[in-house]
Amino acid sequence: MKLPTIYNVHLVAIIATLGGALFGFDISSMSAIVVTEQYITYFNNPSNVIQGAIGSALAAGSVVGSAVAGPISDKIGRRDSIMFACIFWLIGTAVQVACQNYGQLIAGRVLNGFTVGITSSQVPVYLAEIAKAEKRGSLVIIQQLAIEFGILIMYFIGYACASIPGSASFRTAWGTQFIPCVFLIIGLPFLPRSPRWLAKVGREQEAIQTLANIQAGGNVDDPLVIAEWEEIVTVMRAERESGRGWRKFFKNGMWKRTMAGMSVQAWQQLSGANVVVYYLTYIAQMAGLRGDVAMVTSGIQYAVFIIFTGVMWIFIDKTGRRTLLVLGALGMGFCHFVIGGVMGGYHEEVPGGVGDPPNANIVISVFPGAPANTVITFSYLLIVVYALTLAPVCWIYAAEVWSLGTRATGMSLAALSNWVFNFALGMFTPPAFVNITWKLFIIFGVLCVVMAVWFWLFYPETCGKTLEEIEVLFGHDAPKPWTTKKGESRLAAEIEAVKARKAADAPLSQTVTHEEKV
Repeated sequence: MKLPTIYNVHLVAIIATLGGALFGFDISSMSAIVVTEQYITYFNNPSNVIQGAIGSALAAGSVVGSAVAGPISDKIGRRDSIMFACIFWLIGTAVQVACQNYGQLIAGRVLNGFTVGITSSQVPVYLAEIAKAEKRGSLVIIQQLAIEFGILIMYFIGYACASIPGSASFRTAWGTQFIPCVFLIIGLPFLPRSPRWLAKVGREQEAIQTLANIQAGGNVDDPLVIAEWEEIVTVMRAERESGRGWRKFFKNGMWKRTMAGMSVQAWQQLSGANVVVYYLTYIAQMAGLRGDVAMVTSGIQYAVFIIFTGVMWIFIDKTGRRTLLVLGALGMGFCHFVIGGVMGGYHEEVPGGVGDPPNANIVISVFPGAPANTVITFSYLLIVVYALTLAPVCWIYAAEVWSLGTRATGMSLAALSNWVFNFALGMFTPPAFVNITWKLFIIFGVLCVVMAVWFWLFYPETCGKTLEEIEVLFGHDAPKPWTTKKGESRLAAEIEAVKARKAADAPLSQTVTHEEKV
């Protein structure tokens, strides 16, 4: 018996972005646990390279997952590639729950990372391909909200489990990672396939009907459906003529899109926000907070993250992508400079490690009072700026810039870029806290300033345009990025042209000629 299909795009997005919740769960599966006595004792106080390897194991697996996600998605579809990824999450979570040493813990996190590599690249692709142009940002941002809810929920699960004695503490916390994956597996069969993927693999009539079900309540002769289908067909024809293979990512101006999609994800990591997201418990202890106060203070940041990303959900399609990227980079750079400057000017060295038991990754203590309060305040402010700007926009922009023929693999390349830098920073950060301490934040501040200049010079505005229109922004005769503006979509004019044709009774079935079929 055929299962019913859900076509309400926001409900579809909520189910699909449970893949983002997996991402969030794995991010904070360590945050509340790495400072607990149970974890430090059981794993023999891992520090420096070992803790870096544990923390970055997720990213290592995600690099591999991202690398294979595109070909898998093009072969079996966006929806089914997400289902495929869930298998590795169940195995990885089981390995973590049963681990006897940090080697097995790393292996489990690598397997979970493989899942995250696929879902983090293909869920935005899926959402971008089913969304209307004017609502695409608000739909894709649900993925970011799902990540943040996953982070918040898992963090406080870990915090609650900290009161359980022995290794059952972290094993119980890690075991809860099964829950979102099971819900995702149950929900996926009820979701429609991407109409653009259906068109790509030659299933035109199914693609048309799916597009109509999503966009116009099933009416295949709706002007919006006809106009959007004709754009899809035109772009597919051009892409067939452009050839196959990896060269298509660099020829005929495509290198601009490849550069934009991959660099925006690299810059998201180089902004340094995830250093604060992953290791605010360390920063809180540097600022003199201990025990439950440090844990709750760190957890509040995740709630702040959700609140301000929720605010941006309302405005994301009313504000240009370029504007948010440039202002976000500058705002985060300012916060990094303040945190690093205060830490550098008002601290004392603690070579044995801060805390009880001492944490070998935290070797400075910021003076209490105004200096410590400033560090915590600007750490929160950095998260606020990140939640309003780079956190959602980098994923949206990376999903928008690719052509139909390159979108799945292109988004895999973008996610690969994200995870390579995530892995590098995951390995770099714990030793950096020990070896260069406060200077780490100055480095990220400088990178944020460079990033703002890069965004302004190289990224055209994509907000409010159809995925097919974005092709023009990266072509040979494209306008300079700093001259582009949000909106100004040609789809409205094409809809009017369709309405004029409909006066001559030209239904959609007549617009799909034999020559246009893929």
